[in-house]
Amino acid sequence: MKLLFDFLPILLFFIAYKMSGIYVATAVAIIVSCVQVGFCWYKFRRIERLHLITLLLIVVLGGATLFLHNTLFFQWKPTIVNWLFAITFLGSQFIGHKPVIQRMLEGNVNLPTYIWRRLNISWAIFFLMMGIANLYVVYHYDQDTWVNFKLFGMLGLTVLFVLVQAFYLARHIEEKSHE
Repeated sequence: MKLLFDFLPILLFFIAYKMSGIYVATAVAIIVSCVQVGFCWYKFRRIERLHLITLLLIVVLGGATLFLHNTLFFQWKPTIVNWLFAITFLGSQFIGHKPVIQRMLEGNVNLPTYIWRRLNISWAIFFLMMGIANLYVVYHYDQDTWVNFKLFGMLGLTVLFVLVQAFYLARHIEEKSHE
């Protein structure tokens, strides 16, 4: 259910785009993201960092798109988000005691340290490449293709990457000791 909730702004953006165009879709994304963050605050009295960063970028870049009537601002948002993730994952290799991916998953998975580091670097590279792929589509294809890529291409590539990661991890998972 949480995945659907996180995915809601993208889905409603896509539907609004198909029905009314990029500017209405951008406004819908801004409104839905504000409601999403507001709901999280109301229900849990906390806001996840991902939602906050996404909201900030949607409001700033979406607002610039609407105000300046230039879609490039909003089209850059997935790249900026992915590159921020890449920087975070890469930075965690050198700052702190554990890579980000280990902090996220170690409660469920037990892996050797070198595997956590490889996994973390692979996610950093993935996010970097997703940002580049978004820009490639933005500058080499029409807006309809970009919207379809944003929903289906980026989601599909992420699912594929997660599956590849799962197969890789399956070979390296250590049994947790039951003491």
